[in-house]
Formats: sequence, structure tokens, C-alpha cells
Amino acid sequence: MTDPSAAATPDQQAFHQHRRLLFSVAYRVLGSAADAEDAVQDAWIKWSGADRSQVADPKAYLTRIVSNLALERLRSARHKRETYVGPWLPEPVLTAGDASEAVLDAESVSMAMLVVLETLSPFERAVFVLKEVFGFSHAEIGEALERSESAVRQAAHRAREHVRARRPRFAADRARQREVTERFFAAATGGDVNALMELLAPDVTLWTDGGGKVRQALRPVVGAGTVASWFAAIGTVTYQGVEPADMKAELVGINGGPGIVFSGPAGVIATVTFDFDADGRITALHNVANPDKLRAVANGTAYDLPSQ
Repeated sequence: MTDPSAAATPDQQAFHQHRRLLFSVAYRVLGSAADAEDAVQDAWIKWSGADRSQVADPKAYLTRIVSNLALERLRSARHKRETYVGPWLPEPVLTAGDASEAVLDAESVSMAMLVVLETLSPFERAVFVLKEVFGFSHAEIGEALERSESAVRQAAHRAREHVRARRPRFAADRARQREVTERFFAAATGGDVNALMELLAPDVTLWTDGGGKVRQALRPVVGAGTVASWFAAIGTVTYQGVEPADMKAELVGINGGPGIVFSGPAGVIATVTFDFDADGRITALHNVANPDKLRAVANGTAYDLPSQ
């Protein structure tokens, strides 16, 4: 893509102005930073070749392009995800300023929400993202995705009900989430099983994604005792070939909330993010260790994922 810092044409400037928004749409639809970047790149190619003299609203036009490209990519990726080794989790990204970020923005890119969106059909997912996160009307979405307004309306209703049934309406406030994550971080790195148990809901579930590339649990790990023991062992056992003395853990912002990045001498080896109930107890943990999904975190870029 043309370097936006160089002398840019008005068309290049228009694209660069909306680039963060385009990535934000594509990432929520795809759950993959790498695929979202590719969709934005493809959108640039289409924008470059379009008759832009007929474009009255570049933002709407570009959003329509990237939405279609992301939907096409999601449909083609569906089979790979269905045959994936172990649980498939979204690709995490670093995010800045989670304390001040709008709650809607943070929730809509949380790992837990992206996991729920993965259970929708590709069309329902694209509709949900455009309607519930970005506020497009049914008619605008129909035009963008080349479907009738009634089809969009029905898909939006199905998707909204599906998500509502799987996501709690009231989670702990963000300050409480941060506090619990900090306590979890201290307990895990200190090997304190009892302290971990106090932070976990009895039926807490740990999802681990190694993608067949590194050794991880192929099924969810359930129960406070088992999950607490899993994390308390971090400081005492070799993890992915890294000795405890060579392991570094860091508390960072991931997908709009607090998370942990684990690194070894060769770089990032895993991330962990959390889902909380209304009382602030941890109800789910998402552990991504597939090296193919850690590139966005490893490059150290903090993403801004606006909803407008």
C-alpha cells in the first residue's frame, strides 16, 4: 500500500483516513488480524481501481468493500476452522487504553465475544457486526452485502438473539476486571493455588489453542481446582521448551481488556485473556499458543479498534 506519510493524492488520503475503521470492521468479522490486514489491502486495490468520481461517501463505500471482502474470506476460512486441531480461538491483538475505551468497543472485540460470533453463520456475523457495533441500518447493510433488506433484518434478529443467549448482560465493571486480573497474575506467577481458587468461578473453563503446532489441551479444561493447578504450575514446569527461570509474564491490554503475555528467550509464546461474571469472578480463560496467531502481539503494535 502507498505510504500515507508520503505525498498522497486525495484518494489516498481518503483511504488512509478510514483505514483504522476498515481494519476494525474486518477484524470483528474475521477474528484474525492477519486476514483483516489482507482484507484491508484488497480493499485498497479495489478502491484504487474504482471510478471514484461516482463515490459520494468514501467512508460508506470503503466500508461496503471491506465488509464484502471480509465475508468472502470468512466463508473460505470456514472449512479450515471446522477441521482445526483442538479449540479454535481468535487471533489476539494488543489494545491500548482499556480503562478509558468505550465499553461497546471493548466488549465487541473481547475474545469471549469473538468466540460467540464464531458460532454464527458468516452472513449473520457480518450483519451483526455492521448493525450492532457500527450502527448501519438494515437497508445500508443490504446494499453493502448485496442482500434484501428483509433478509438482513431476519439475520440481524437471529444473530442478536443468539449472542444474547451466550453473553451475560452484566459483567463486572472494568476496574474490577483489572483488579482481578492483577491478582490472578500475581497468584499464577507465584504458584499460589489457593489465591487462584478464590478468583475462579466453580465451573470456570479454560480454552487452549495450540492449533496442532504446540502441545495444548485439545478439549476445554473445566473446574476451579483443575484450572488453578494448571496455572500454578507455570513457575515450576517447563512450558513449550522454556524453563521457568527463562519465562517472562507481562500484564497488558488485549482485545479491549486486561490480559497476560507469556514470553521466552525467542519471543512471545502465549496469551491469556479472561471472561468475568457480575461479581468479578473469572468464568472463562482463553489461552492462545498457536505461533501463527501470535504475530500481531509479537510485533508490539497496539491497535485502535473504533466502532465509528
